[in-house]
Amino acid sequence: MSEFKLSRSILNCATALAIVATSLCANASANQPGDGVKVTPIFPSIAEERFRGEVAMEGLRELGYKVQEPKETEYGVMMMALGSGDADFTVHLWDKLHDKFYQQAGGDKAMVKAGDIMPGVLQGYLIDKKTAEAHGIKYITDLKKPEIAKLFDTNGDGKADMTGCNPGWGCELVIAHHMKAYGLEKSINVNQGSYFALMADTITRYKEGQPILYFTWVPQWIATVLVEDKDVVWLEVPKTDLPDGNNDVNTMYNGKNLGFAVDKVEAVLNKDFAAKNPAALKFLSVMQITTADESAQNLKMQQGEKKPADIRRHAKDWVAAHRQQFDAWLQSARAAATQASK
Repeated sequence: MSEFKLSRSILNCATALAIVATSLCANASANQPGDGVKVTPIFPSIAEERFRGEVAMEGLRELGYKVQEPKETEYGVMMMALGSGDADFTVHLWDKLHDKFYQQAGGDKAMVKAGDIMPGVLQGYLIDKKTAEAHGIKYITDLKKPEIAKLFDTNGDGKADMTGCNPGWGCELVIAHHMKAYGLEKSINVNQGSYFALMADTITRYKEGQPILYFTWVPQWIATVLVEDKDVVWLEVPKTDLPDGNNDVNTMYNGKNLGFAVDKVEAVLNKDFAAKNPAALKFLSVMQITTADESAQNLKMQQGEKKPADIRRHAKDWVAAHRQQFDAWLQSARAAATQASK
């Protein structure tokens, strides 16, 4: 073969290889639009809420993002970090409950609400069904009667003892407002501390046949241990009365006014990060987990599978069980990145 023909053959091979390499790189780039981009999640310090965050991180990793170890803090600080750019995203904003935190951190000027991670979340007050039926207790204000309050008195001061939520969660502000608005301050002690430790005591009392009164939210594992309409019932409030004065929101659930907005959990991204990362924005916009799925995972934690490695495994198992849906979310994210690059 002449030197010219050999050179031309080599050139053709090199060109073909370059085309293949370019095609492979293009495909890799399309499949992983976040390739190498560092992303910092920020989550609450509540271990029971880590599961949905792990699912979100799984998706972002498959899109090529270099996901950093999540920061953990309380909700108000979480929003401040997102607004200032000290973190990139969370999947833990309760739309109504945490709106004050969101607005104080810059609101829509600094952040982007990306989608409904978990619709249909609830909060409210519950008592054991046995005591409710025996004494005709339907409203939280029924506890203004001394003889009713004493049923839930655990320390002998004549006031009902109610397990409340932790400072910094947002729900404590609504509870404190309710105590004043409904004239319950002289009738109910709201016990605060480590919520799940207090609830462990509450569950023990229930198993011993004693009356119980507590605040909770759904989803989480308590709803699978103290089952609605079997073990416990929701208490109603006489009228909607919220701290921000916005009393037109929906607080009704199954014909009962729970006094808390029927809410949804949303993903939130720092605005600059969202603008530069359409794939991450789209993925977090379409990702969704049911309250039943998160409650089931929380029950596994309550039964002992609560190490970080356990929660990561739960998330991977959830992704595997919902692979077709998960892949559709990833494809939407990749398409958004492709569209943005045109």
